[in-house]
Amino acid sequence: MGAQGSCGRVLVVDDDAAIRRALGRGLRLKGFGVELADGGRSALVKVAEAGPDVVVLDVSMPDLDGIEVCRHLRADGNDVPVLMLSALDEVADRVAGLQAGGDDYLVKPFALDELVLRLHALLRRRPPAATDSVRVGGLVLDAAARTVRLDGRPVELTRREFELLEVLARNAGLVLTRDQLLDRVWGYDFEVRTDAVDTFVSYLRRKLETGGRTRILHTVRGVGFVLRAEESGEDSESGDTGRGGGSGAGAGPS
Repeated sequence: MGAQGSCGRVLVVDDDAAIRRALGRGLRLKGFGVELADGGRSALVKVAEAGPDVVVLDVSMPDLDGIEVCRHLRADGNDVPVLMLSALDEVADRVAGLQAGGDDYLVKPFALDELVLRLHALLRRRPPAATDSVRVGGLVLDAAARTVRLDGRPVELTRREFELLEVLARNAGLVLTRDQLLDRVWGYDFEVRTDAVDTFVSYLRRKLETGGRTRILHTVRGVGFVLRAEESGEDSESGDTGRGGGSGAGAGPS
């Protein structure tokens, strides 16, 4: 992938040649090594061949849109950070991008300096892979293999769901605020703040509570969330109201 760049290697994907060239030139001046792709299919090829440190991915492309590109990457187990670009600024559009596996969502038009700051934030968030596992009651999370088992049965999670569950599991029994979860999982400030946390908590609950299982991911009203094994006997403090309980101030679906 071209020059390495002191700040990291970026793959810029946009079907608009003028935007592509402008971003490439601007990011090189900021110290990044840059590779360009003019569509979703070429982006998948270049990610596989060049292994960029981060991808800047336009959502609206004719051959394969950014949402589908991101889904392909995550389905293949590729966890390269993805910053999605779009002129669509509705909450539903942002949530769709994050749900597909995106790490950030920036609405056009934007300032180059803001893009650069977000790229640095994404690159700082890439820690070395953990080698240990975490157990909370019947839940076992293997950080190295990126697998989750509940009572011995595998639970399929998206990349973002896994990262959120890992933070909660490593802090089992501790109430984490939405801001803490945003900082530790997303690692930056973006406009869909509580919507993102509550949405992904809802996704996790659906997968962890199948078959009538007792809730282990609890809402503490007005504060945040806590992962606690059901045998701890502290459910009355969580503020949950059973399986249909609310998820606190500003919360989304539970």
